[in-house]
Amino acid sequence: MTTDAATGAANTAVRRSRLAAHGFDGGFASPQAALDRLLCVQAQDLAAAKWVLGARVPGSDEAMIDAAIDDASLLRSWPMRGTLHFVVPGLLRPILRLTAARLMQRAAKGHRDEGIDDEVHAAARRVAVGELEGGHSITRDGLQAAWSRAGIPTEGQRGYHLIWRLANEGLLCCGPVDTRARQRFVLLDEWSPASSDEPDDEQTLALLFAGYARGHGPVSVRDFAWWTGLTLTSARTALAAAGDSVAAYDEERYVAVDAPPPLAADRSTRLALAPFDEYFLGYGDRTAVCSADDAARVVPGKNGLFLPILVADGEVVGTWRRSPERRGATPIEVSSFGPADVGEQFRPAFERWGAFWSTRVGEVTASA
Repeated sequence: MTTDAATGAANTAVRRSRLAAHGFDGGFASPQAALDRLLCVQAQDLAAAKWVLGARVPGSDEAMIDAAIDDASLLRSWPMRGTLHFVVPGLLRPILRLTAARLMQRAAKGHRDEGIDDEVHAAARRVAVGELEGGHSITRDGLQAAWSRAGIPTEGQRGYHLIWRLANEGLLCCGPVDTRARQRFVLLDEWSPASSDEPDDEQTLALLFAGYARGHGPVSVRDFAWWTGLTLTSARTALAAAGDSVAAYDEERYVAVDAPPPLAADRSTRLALAPFDEYFLGYGDRTAVCSADDAARVVPGKNGLFLPILVADGEVVGTWRRSPERRGATPIEVSSFGPADVGEQFRPAFERWGAFWSTRVGEVTASA
């Protein structure tokens, strides 16, 4: 077998294992079960994150995700990489103990530039507690208005930085759904009370590495470091702490010992996934599922904004976007990475997406 052929066969095997790890071998019974497998799901775009979970739960719709958010089964905050994620509720505080100090250190200069010193932070914290304690919730605009009334400026990015800082220290989190794309803020301790048996730091590292391998595997230590935003040293500690809950897949990658079997070779899959879906986003090295040239087309501006992706048998083969609704249906425009127009091959996947959002899918066309 030539080197290229061997690499291709290895990538095919990795894709089949990852499809199963992500739940595309049949799906999960609930959004909570999907999150339990994935542990953390990037959720800076709330609507996109709903579909990340919905794509893994057959028959689900937006209302099912919203209900899980509103009963605090899906907790959304800033646990990793300074970015919003859905996170398993019992892991938010333990993860913040590992990540927050480093994130705060990296953000320190920006906070100084915005004039957010200890005095401003303490005042903003007092106002937030006063607005929220007793089970209350508030919108982002409402919280910033309360700060302004208290003489705390929120112009530019100051308001966002204050919210981010209070969330990273475990005071605030996102609470009930407000609109399709927004949640209201609440006090974390009231919305999702701490457990008396939370894991310590070493246990958290072990849970994170084993869980990451279970929901994303095969994965490398470098993948884990990128995903969590931790140092390589901490990532190696996490691998050691995971012990015999993970096993070597090849020279660099690992899988959970209780990982589901890979998708069968004769099982064909066509998936229309969200921007920021963990299947593509959740790795430092994405070459097993997408070439470097095609990966650049998923993030065309190199600005951190990911396009929705099309996945055929585990390989990212294009991007897609919805067009404004016309005559009661939502048209879809597909940009294929290959020479062929693959749009109609994905119609069942688009129909599933449409059912989730309660919209009828219209014409599927290739981009110009």
